[in-house]
Amino acid sequence: MTEIQKDKPWLIRTYAGHSTAKASNALYRGNLAKGQTGLSVAFDLPTQTGYDSDHVLARGEVGKVGVPVSHLGDMRALFDGIPLDQMNTSMTINATAPWLLALYIAVAEEQGADVSKLQGTVQNDLIKEYLSRGTYICPPKPSLKLIGDVAEYCYTNVPKWNPMNVCSYHLQEAGATPEQELAFALATATAVLDELKPRVPAQDFPLLVGRISFFVNAGIRFVTEMCKMRAFVDLWDEICATRYGVEDAKYRRFRYGVQVNSLGLTEQQPENNVYRILIEMLAVTLSKNARARAVQLPAWNEALGLPRPWDQQWSMRMQQILAYETDLLEFDDLFDGNPAVDAKVEALKEGARHELATIDGMGGAVDAIDYMKARLVDSNADRLNRIEAGQTVVVGVNKFTEGEPSPLMDEEGGIMVVDAAVEQDQIDRLNDWRDARDAAAVKQALAELRAAAAEGRNVMPASIRAAKAGVTTGEWAQQMRAVHGEYRGPTGVSKSVSNKTEGLDDIRDAVNAVSDRLGRRLKFLVGKPGLDGHSNGAEQIAFRARDCGMDIDYEGIRLTPEQIVTAALETEAHVLGLSILSGSHIPLVEDMMTRLREAGLGHVPVIVGGIIPEEDARRLRAMGVAKVYTPKDFNLNAIMMDIVTLADPQEIAAE
Repeated sequence: MTEIQKDKPWLIRTYAGHSTAKASNALYRGNLAKGQTGLSVAFDLPTQTGYDSDHVLARGEVGKVGVPVSHLGDMRALFDGIPLDQMNTSMTINATAPWLLALYIAVAEEQGADVSKLQGTVQNDLIKEYLSRGTYICPPKPSLKLIGDVAEYCYTNVPKWNPMNVCSYHLQEAGATPEQELAFALATATAVLDELKPRVPAQDFPLLVGRISFFVNAGIRFVTEMCKMRAFVDLWDEICATRYGVEDAKYRRFRYGVQVNSLGLTEQQPENNVYRILIEMLAVTLSKNARARAVQLPAWNEALGLPRPWDQQWSMRMQQILAYETDLLEFDDLFDGNPAVDAKVEALKEGARHELATIDGMGGAVDAIDYMKARLVDSNADRLNRIEAGQTVVVGVNKFTEGEPSPLMDEEGGIMVVDAAVEQDQIDRLNDWRDARDAAAVKQALAELRAAAAEGRNVMPASIRAAKAGVTTGEWAQQMRAVHGEYRGPTGVSKSVSNKTEGLDDIRDAVNAVSDRLGRRLKFLVGKPGLDGHSNGAEQIAFRARDCGMDIDYEGIRLTPEQIVTAALETEAHVLGLSILSGSHIPLVEDMMTRLREAGLGHVPVIVGGIIPEEDARRLRAMGVAKVYTPKDFNLNAIMMDIVTLADPQEIAAE
């Protein structure tokens, strides 16, 4: 009997990192022992946005959504006992990608590895940061130059490394339709390739094209998502051949990794998320000709907070069962020649080409950032409207809501809680690192780095020297800020009322009545304190409040509590709404409430939204927060009426 030839499984990863480099190293070793075949590093927000752990903006954010890496010592501890020349490592890092890759290369050299053999990926996609995730630092053009620096350096020195991972994942989370996800990601890729083309000899350019990879999202409409992936394959092949003249088909191959849709996971009946994750994984594995190269799955409880090792193991076992127990990898593509699939793929490609033509007409992705951001906010409003109206069914949320309590929830709330002492411990070790290093060597390394950036040279060699000298993440980023300046991305929320006001008449009347009693238009200030760049919720609240007739003020992400209090004073806000999804709500809100009272604004009602466990919600209310909202509060109109009630002087007098 002839043995069936099976395809190799995709890389099986878990997106992981928290607390400290040492704690994350233990988690990585444990996951590798359980059969994980690659690493996917989650960095905390200070690391992602180029701040050291003791910076004022890092307060409450250290070790929350990933691992803090402030210097070479942290990177060394993160990979202690893990031979980097035998590993395939994905690093979800963007604005500080050149720096984190420099630290990784420095550690690999310390381990005695042949750097030219290193395999892995840095995400290094800044355009989607302006559109959806918010961890950018510098303006678009210098950011594109830094992406080019990494790609050019890797092509020469680390040829097996993927220097840029075009990330459409967050575009879908920000509301992108499949056509927008295709178009916006491909427009980003062409912007990067246009930047790279003049940097290398023409005969070598196809090799560089072949190192560009993608990172995508797979949502619950899995037939459409599978067709989207087939469309990605066709469109990328088409762009590489016609726009860039790449003749060798292997360099035109669409290579992608995937994380399935975390935003679609529900706080209500969270055990249902296991099925969602499985179904979404099928979209990127069933079609051989459009199969992911690497898959990482969220855990069932990510809508509640940070998953525990057991939760991550459960998601990893899902991948292993599909890859090793089923016969999926024994067959050719299951969908070739299917008329329904072919028709859907063609429709998606046509829609994407139309969007691409619009973006090209604006001068490309960098010049179209404002346009793309506004389109995403609008699409997301449509998505939420459909859920509110029951047109899009979400089981356990707006249909089949009666159910048994989940036995998976334990006394800890079914999630991992990061010890509050972690932040001070990280800061103490950071100060020890600064005290122990050669100050003169650091000063010289920073001067060389700044000169390289200012003169337009590739920053990678100087970054690697700086890593070895003991420079910190905040110091590296400060040189980039000094040379290139900082940037505030578009919010996508204009002051003009949209055409989505149907069904809002009662709320608009209530806003008008309360505004009359207040003597001016109800002023609602939306603020995002801290480093959390997940702005979708804040945008949609501001969008709906504006359409309900409120005078809204929303300046976007990454504000200090001091800046928000100043804005509340200047605008004479009637209600203040805070959005924090990074888990740092307790210290940030505590700081906010203290500052509001000191500024004489203790009477202004404060509402808070985020991924907030009930115990934390009780603590926030004890601090004086009027209302706490979590992902289960999907009815935006109910939130609007709460704002109206909180601002109403009659209601306040009655109390």
